[in-house]
Amino acid sequence: MQEYIENGVKLGWLIDRQNKTAYVYRADGSITQYPESATLSGEDVVPGFTLALKVLL
Repeated sequence: MQEYIENGVKLGWLIDRQNKTAYVYRADGSITQYPESATLSGEDVVPGFTLALKVLL
């Protein structure tokens, strides 16, 4: 994911199906881990977009 961010991606979701978590990578370098119960957001990249993580897992 770091390579994507370094090349201009503003928001990336890394979905870990085995551990039932998601990691959200942002252009500012921050990385946040979310549990299966979370709802992911498109933040300012895709305003208004949300997705319940459990749907992907």
